[in-house]
Amino acid sequence: MTGWTGTTRRQALTGAAALGVTGLAAPQAQAADFRPGRPLLIRGATVVTMDRGILPDTDVLVEGTRIAAIGRHLTAPATVIEADGGLLIPGFVDTHRHMWQTSLRGVGADWTLGNYYTWMITKWGPLFRPEDVYAANHLGMVEAVNDGVTTVTDWSHNSRTPEHAEAAVDALFSVPGRARYAYGNSFAPDLGWVTDGRVDRLIRERFSGRPDQLVTLQLALDVADTEDGRRALRFARDRNLPVTSHAGVFGFSGDEQVRFLDEFGALSPSYTLVHGGSLGDDAYRRIAARGAYLSVAAESESSAGQGYPPTGKAREFGIPVSLSMDTVVWWSGDMFSAMRSTLSADRALAHLRAHEAGHALADNALRAADVLEYATLGGARALGLDSLIGSVTVGKRADLVLLRTDTVAMTPVHNPAGHLVFQAGRGDVDTVLVDGRVLKHRGELIGVDLRRARRLAAESFGYLRSRIPDAEWEAAMKTG
Repeated sequence: MTGWTGTTRRQALTGAAALGVTGLAAPQAQAADFRPGRPLLIRGATVVTMDRGILPDTDVLVEGTRIAAIGRHLTAPATVIEADGGLLIPGFVDTHRHMWQTSLRGVGADWTLGNYYTWMITKWGPLFRPEDVYAANHLGMVEAVNDGVTTVTDWSHNSRTPEHAEAAVDALFSVPGRARYAYGNSFAPDLGWVTDGRVDRLIRERFSGRPDQLVTLQLALDVADTEDGRRALRFARDRNLPVTSHAGVFGFSGDEQVRFLDEFGALSPSYTLVHGGSLGDDAYRRIAARGAYLSVAAESESSAGQGYPPTGKAREFGIPVSLSMDTVVWWSGDMFSAMRSTLSADRALAHLRAHEAGHALADNALRAADVLEYATLGGARALGLDSLIGSVTVGKRADLVLLRTDTVAMTPVHNPAGHLVFQAGRGDVDTVLVDGRVLKHRGELIGVDLRRARRLAAESFGYLRSRIPDAEWEAAMKTG
């Protein structure tokens, strides 16, 4: 391999996986004993379990990587975090984010889907070097951990060469959060890259298959009914790899894609269809019958035009749902915003349909607690990780987020699920644990070097911007 090996790669990785408190940590965070392996007791939290209701004034004991006990007045020789009634939730799970685009954050705020294809996919995507993918993915992982997204799916459809794929994976491993690398290559003329040996090599060299590995693998395939597509799906099935596809995207993929996936036997609970808003009822019936998942990105779908966020159709047909942020080129990386957007889109459409029929709704069908489940346990189920994460449950991995309650927006808290969806924000994230390790406490990152992440992203953006003509950049910023 060239371009991402040797000195360049070693320099980019230096210090990225180092543990311990960085200079960014607050004095309070430095004083606490968060050494890996030391038991941790979170005391006096309002625990939103996602599987057993809400437990007020409750302690959670973490030993090693797992939740060891949940109850009142727990005692143990452990480092203690006084929650003071703060909301303790399972970490958020994002099932679809194009992390290689993080360094171009916010550029497409006014773009439609067509604008995105013009600028990001056609013109700018081919400019990315492996080190640009690394810088964007690394910053994206830091962002996820900081915001309480303890598991993020890197829908990596710019893994154009083996070096690009290696860089993406290196970045995911460089931050001790949990991630799913969805290996994709939308720039290839066909799906031959799936079966030419590069995916097998990555499996062999980087992915052990152990359930305790923080970074796991799936394939990101925008597949159609071709022999090429059939070979790729057989490859995934033979290696027991989960698959995710963009589906139900207006003007791009419709019912025929779902029909093919169903009749070929590809749809299953390990298959996640992203967006899914431009499908007919037959497609939704097929998805439901096979137990496949929808990944709804309501911020994106409501603004870009893929199709209306399909949570209403999911309820109608019994399709399980997870949430995603799509890309920070357009939208935020904030799962609180994703929950609000999802709930608002669903309710707005339901009210509109009722008003068109001449009546008002008596009650909202989609509840705040439902959307909170989409963002946590629903995502864990979509990734096949619900035996490990997604709820605050004894025996599960300690992927936990504690929200403070001493801010104006968090005072008072009467309805925890509703508060998490409509009142809380990523600025209220006080403490984040992944696999039992404290990565953020009292609002400060621990063992995660934000300065380095920002520097790498700035250097990458400087290179990319130098390759984009001024007129093109100005046109892109004004498009939409």
